[in-house]
Amino acid sequence: MADTHNIWPTELRVAKDRQRLVITFNNGKAYDLSAEMLRVLSPSAEVQGHGPGQRVTVPGKRNVAILSMTPTGNYAVRIGFDDGHDTGIFTWSYLAELGETGAEKFAEYERELAEKGMSRVVSEKPR
Repeated sequence: MADTHNIWPTELRVAKDRQRLVITFNNGKAYDLSAEMLRVLSPSAEVQGHGPGQRVTVPGKRNVAILSMTPTGNYAVRIGFDDGHDTGIFTWSYLAELGETGAEKFAEYERELAEKGMSRVVSEKPR
C-alpha cells in the first residue's frame, strides 16, 4: 500500500473523452483512473451510506463521464459526473488508494453487481 500521508498531486487532468482521470503525485506515482470506477466507488454518503453496511451498489455507470472537478481546500477535489452525481469529495489519499488498489475494489464491485443481478450497462427496461 502506498504511503498516503503528505502526498498531493503535481498533475490532475481529465482525459479529452472525459472517461479517465490522470493523476501524478509528488512521490512520483502516477495513476490513470476510470470515471466509472471513481463514480461507483465515490466516497459520498450517497454511495457509502451513513454507517457500516449501508454502502450502495451503483449499477449502469459504464459510460459515465467526468463533468467537473472543484478543488476542496488543499486536500481534495470534488468530482461531478454527467449523471448528476457531484457529492463525492475525493481526498488525495483516497485517490492514491484507488490508484494502488482500485483494480481489486472494482473487481469486488463487479462481483456485487453479479450477485445482485445488476449490470454495468444502463438497463433498457424501466425500473
